[in-house]
Amino acid sequence: MLWPRQAYIGGSASAGTSIIDTPLSKPDQFFSALQAAFADGSLVRIALRAYVGDHEALKTVDIKPVIIKRQNQLSFTWHYKTRDVVKNHDLDESMETLRGIVGIEFNLAQLFTTAGDWSLDFQGKSPKLKQSAATQTAPVSLAHDRAKARAIPAGKPWLRDLGVTDAEGKVIPSAQDKFRQINRYVEILGPLLKAIRPDRLKRVVDMGSGKGYLTFAVADFLAQTLQSGAQVVGVEMRPDMVRLCNEIAGKVGLAQLGFAQGSIADYDSAGASVLIALHACDTATDDAIAKGIAADAELIVVAPCCHKQIRREIEAAAASTPLDYLLRHGIFVERQAEMVTDGIRALLLEAHGYSSKVFEFISDQHTPKNVMIVGERTGRGRNAAALEKVAAAKAFLGIRRHYLETALGLE
Repeated sequence: MLWPRQAYIGGSASAGTSIIDTPLSKPDQFFSALQAAFADGSLVRIALRAYVGDHEALKTVDIKPVIIKRQNQLSFTWHYKTRDVVKNHDLDESMETLRGIVGIEFNLAQLFTTAGDWSLDFQGKSPKLKQSAATQTAPVSLAHDRAKARAIPAGKPWLRDLGVTDAEGKVIPSAQDKFRQINRYVEILGPLLKAIRPDRLKRVVDMGSGKGYLTFAVADFLAQTLQSGAQVVGVEMRPDMVRLCNEIAGKVGLAQLGFAQGSIADYDSAGASVLIALHACDTATDDAIAKGIAADAELIVVAPCCHKQIRREIEAAAASTPLDYLLRHGIFVERQAEMVTDGIRALLLEAHGYSSKVFEFISDQHTPKNVMIVGERTGRGRNAAALEKVAAAKAFLGIRRHYLETALGLE
């Protein structure tokens, strides 16, 4: 049973009082203990569990005390299935948030202090409050402004030259999202690169490298973290971007990094151990995947952008498919096109000896282009079952062809 919010917003239990066995006193005493622990510095953390709210992706919340700009605050980490979101609040804001979700969206709240632990449980017929000995008696560090350990720290000279940081090595406010994306890319790619045998990690090709943020990050990670001599090549159509990136690479001493002018479709990918393509528009992503498969790359990583080709196919056949009731709405066509396009890409990777994963690699609050497809070489030869699934999906949706099939010579 969930107790309504108004059932426990009332007065607080006074200091030193015992736990009174009435529904009103238990949440109030829990919050009173929290406020006291925050005030005297004994607060360790708060954990919210047993979520029963409406957001399918939200799982748990963890809260800890921090000092931000010399102010005591509470840092909320909202744990979703595929990402974490951190929000910092002062005590009043924190208490308002907690009173609005404890016993309403979260049926279990746990308070840990150096003096004792508290548990407020709403999972029975009435709320239960338990107090027990402290599981942690040592004071916690409230440091928050310390430098966070990152795969690519802000002090890298190439970050300055690319306009991500200033002359002092501090991230420019307008480039905060870009800095997070760079590090998130490397957090994902790092373990994948480490998993490749050193004798097979010879050449990394970044198709459609743009201004080279990720290309520089991968080259830096390979050289500095993995101590690898693998060559890294960024392929970009715009001559000015190629010229700029080559100048910066030479300036910062990344000798194994270079940029070449050209299109994804025309570039010779032979010998590529790893092929990357982030935000290559529409069928350019398919060209990149095909180049990686043709090179027999150990690893293929793409983050698609736009799904126009399959969207046009779906729209043309929408009225004659079982999904016509959905596909007459533009927003559903767009979402369907994204899932179908990337789902078939994953199947075609599997059809050519790769395992595949499709996932959200960064929160959509930073970029809507946040789906990543990873293919890792697991075998050789053709997987007929995967090709049959592709054919079935196309028949169901009235799709005549997927551009990647053409790029792979399957038609």
